[in-house]
Amino acid sequence: MADKRDYYEVLGVDKSASKEDIKKAYRKLAVKYHPDRNPGNKEAEEKFKEATEAYEVLSDDQKRPIYDQYGHAGLDGMGGGGFSGGFGGSHAFHDFSDLFGGMGGGFSSIFENFFGGGGGTRSRSDSNQGASLRYDLSISFKDAVYGTKAEIQYRRHETCTVCKGSGCAAGGSKKTCPTCGGMGQVRRSTGFFSVQSTCPTCRGEGTTIDKPCSKCHGTGTESVLKKMTLTIPAGVDDGKRLVLRGMGDAGTNGGPAGDLIVILDVGVHEYFERNGQDLYCAVPITFAQAALGAKLQITTLDERKIDFLIPAGTENGKLLRVKNEGVPYTNSSSKGDLYLKIIVQVPTRMNSEQKKLMERFAEIENATTSPKCVKLSALR
Repeated sequence: MADKRDYYEVLGVDKSASKEDIKKAYRKLAVKYHPDRNPGNKEAEEKFKEATEAYEVLSDDQKRPIYDQYGHAGLDGMGGGGFSGGFGGSHAFHDFSDLFGGMGGGFSSIFENFFGGGGGTRSRSDSNQGASLRYDLSISFKDAVYGTKAEIQYRRHETCTVCKGSGCAAGGSKKTCPTCGGMGQVRRSTGFFSVQSTCPTCRGEGTTIDKPCSKCHGTGTESVLKKMTLTIPAGVDDGKRLVLRGMGDAGTNGGPAGDLIVILDVGVHEYFERNGQDLYCAVPITFAQAALGAKLQITTLDERKIDFLIPAGTENGKLLRVKNEGVPYTNSSSKGDLYLKIIVQVPTRMNSEQKKLMERFAEIENATTSPKCVKLSALR
């Protein structure tokens, strides 16, 4: 399946575009590729669907920030562009009823086939999935490499324990809204245009409650502080998203709960760095150790002591590999490698004995005083 285009590119607007700019851009494309204007034109139909999907996300106050930060992947588990509710649940249908209102036949089927669900105006009293929540969790570099457990707490909306989600007090009940007849929307005509807007009586729910629950005030949900222990797998990297299904806000009218999306913020280490599953650090050695070779010992990220050999004649900047001492692969026993960058330290201060030895070494070495230049690329 081809990758989706950037939604801002689809609508031809900047990321800083206002809601009004987004509406204007979408209206222009919707008119251009409207099925009634392009009967039987599959290319126009696809462009119409693409523009509508982009509008559904960028006009949604909840989905747009998530998309801005995480792209298409951030909308996973949120119904993508938000079309699971069918044509009637679409923002585009409600916001541009003057374009879509009263259209049926092939036009409605396009929405139904693409977005799923049935046609007709959808009441908000239908079941809806709860909102997904974000939690930013800071962990250490070491914990990201080897895994850990973290205690987190956050607030989520759960089904009201008093009314069991109905929103009604004892003896109360939900009744069809007399203003909109249960549709959640009201329509008014102005000249040639028909404008549809949220019902002012039921606020789009399609129903009214004669005796609201005193605890949730008719919403059917209550705010609850949730505490839990989260397992961080070994090998995670900075920015990793851990999705906990069903741990977000409760759905309405029996709908499923949203998700909890945990974003990991991995701290830096004092001297270890990471590239994929490999670890890197710099190891300073003396001029003599580099020239003659040496057996040295370093402390690993998990505080173990390991031995490694410096081959005789090791140059400054040389990378030495220690196998299987890197980052574990998630859900695997395999590991990356540890790379040691050798830093040869040239002595800046020497005692008299060291100086004499170096002078004697220089005499024996008989180095040229007219070295030939080489390209920098030859040193890489």
